[in-house]
Amino acid sequence: MLIDSHAHLDDAAFDADRDAVLERARRNDVRRIVTVGTDPTSCEKALAIAEAEDGVVAALGLHPHESDRCAGDDLARLRRLAASPKVVAIGETGLDYAKKFAAVENQQALFRRHLALARELGKPVVIHCRDAHADTRAILREEGIRRGVIHCFSGHADDARDYLALGFHLSIAGPVTFANAHKLRETVRVIPLERLLIETDCPLLAPVPHRGRRNEPSYVLYVAAAVAREHDTTPERVAEITSRNACSLFSI
Repeated sequence: MLIDSHAHLDDAAFDADRDAVLERARRNDVRRIVTVGTDPTSCEKALAIAEAEDGVVAALGLHPHESDRCAGDDLARLRRLAASPKVVAIGETGLDYAKKFAAVENQQALFRRHLALARELGKPVVIHCRDAHADTRAILREEGIRRGVIHCFSGHADDARDYLALGFHLSIAGPVTFANAHKLRETVRVIPLERLLIETDCPLLAPVPHRGRRNEPSYVLYVAAAVAREHDTTPERVAEITSRNACSLFSI
């Protein structure tokens, strides 16, 4: 069994053939998908998909890019939606200093509000982090959050060790298959399989051999194979362990 621990099934890229995408995932033994909301409309759509599909659960949050335009009623609506039993995590939330689509102080404030909500609801957090690992870790320590996953992890080995020490899981996506991803593959080797998840982050970041095209949950098998090569084991073992990890983290 495979679990795609981070997908965006609500994306318009899937509007024309979402049912076929889900059927391909099932045929490739992807038995669970965590679909992730990133703004108020996306969260409602992600939850609706999860509630309609037995093999789909949701994580709901407001992406750091939303920080400048986020209003109080957006957070209140997020809290209401997150009470659904189909919602297994809060996020994605976090910090993105790479593209600077929102002010740093607003990103940090919104991140803290998500962490408070996760603590209140007893749910893990799904964290987006780009070029902001030091601040992300500092805020996690200050807020006392020890349960969650750094999704689409792209940091260095030292970053990985720091997150592991905090109790977090790390999730690996399609870039691990890219020819130039030498540093990421080196980092994957230092992450214990027992703390790894795998994901697609679809419809973006399609792995080789589909790079440059639309990504989808069935392609998580290529991520499993790439991780297996770095750990000198089989894709089946990676699938088994990462699925068990996801089930434990998300209580599914």
